[in-house]
Amino acid sequence: MKRLKVGENKCSFTLDGKPFFYLGDTIWSAFTNVTLEEWKYYLHTRKMQGFNVLQINTLPQWDRCMTDVGVYPFATKDGQIFDFSKWDESYYERAREMCRMAKEEGFQLALVVLWLNYVPGTWGSKMLDVNVMPEDFVEAYTEKVVKEFDEFAPIYIVSGDTDFDTEEAIGYYEKAFRVLCEKSPESLKAMHIKRGYDVIPEQFLDRIDFYMFQSGHNAKGQEMAYLLPESFRKKYPKKPMINAEPCYEQMGFSRKEYGRFEPEDIRKAAWSSILSGACAGVTYGAHGIWNWKKVFSKANPVLGEGFDEPQSWENAIHFPGAWDYGMIRHFLEEQGVNELVPCQNLLEDCAPEIRMAKNQDKYFIYMPFNTTLCIKKEFHDYRCLALDLMDKRVAELTLTEKDGMTRTEMHPFQKDVLLIIEK
Repeated sequence: MKRLKVGENKCSFTLDGKPFFYLGDTIWSAFTNVTLEEWKYYLHTRKMQGFNVLQINTLPQWDRCMTDVGVYPFATKDGQIFDFSKWDESYYERAREMCRMAKEEGFQLALVVLWLNYVPGTWGSKMLDVNVMPEDFVEAYTEKVVKEFDEFAPIYIVSGDTDFDTEEAIGYYEKAFRVLCEKSPESLKAMHIKRGYDVIPEQFLDRIDFYMFQSGHNAKGQEMAYLLPESFRKKYPKKPMINAEPCYEQMGFSRKEYGRFEPEDIRKAAWSSILSGACAGVTYGAHGIWNWKKVFSKANPVLGEGFDEPQSWENAIHFPGAWDYGMIRHFLEEQGVNELVPCQNLLEDCAPEIRMAKNQDKYFIYMPFNTTLCIKKEFHDYRCLALDLMDKRVAELTLTEKDGMTRTEMHPFQKDVLLIIEK
């Protein structure tokens, strides 16, 4: 099977020599929670909506909804505490079948090797100290992952939602990396890190192929969608970047704060990241899909951060934001965009939430709220289109040039827009 590769520009991907925009869906709980019949429907729907990558945890997700499928990678009496000395091969047979079904529908797989709660010294294992994997088992488990899944040419996400604040945690991921690099040298590798975090240990930098950051689900921290890619561009060697966990649609705000993320919130997270340098792709999440909520799911007695109750997966799969994210992929592909260079310096005295980037002689500006803009450049023989991201209408705006500056007029729409300034 063809593997994803990093493009020559070091900020995008290719598949079989063609540009590939990574549009991921987080379905962390797939292998434990989703029946094969549900999986078939899920794959058909997400493909129709435009998704091409699935992010899945190879181990049971610690804050998933309780499952009625009843399969786990290790022996267990309650589905919560695992005996790492006893494999359950039926879990891997079923997971492989799910991978085959996904590949037949054209999806790329991004598989997490070690979610943080299985690793000592992380914020998750400090919160919940059950199921921490024995250190001498890490290499054996990683070898098992490669043995079972490498034929599907996955991306390996070495860490899940993790921090690297202790040498103990770094040591675990070092062992996993060593096996992955030896057993699957051609695969792309990345690390999924915790919300608002921009730390990558130096010893991993030459072994990861692209950066995954997380702007996350805190209501008061959504500026991380553009601050994190700015930080990565300054601190680290140039590689593709993805906001791998922006705010999820209809997710209750983190730590049970009252409120939920609406379609305009998730659009803002996506476009803010993409126009700030994370243009290789973006990941979507729906509350009820990532944890696979069923109508009569039992409450999980073991939770990470607290979120308000999700919708059932049957409802969540049809949230409107999934179509908004599909439109992002189709729009950028039709525009022929595979690299966007941030140019905030061209915006005169405006709010930082307004983001601007260019691709050759085209300029894109995301505006969450309506205002006029003053741009430090004259646009002779250019036109300005305003794309209404909620209702999918288009308006042509007047550009006024004077003394090396260009001013846009107010657009006629009431929600967020993408301005396209082109020849």
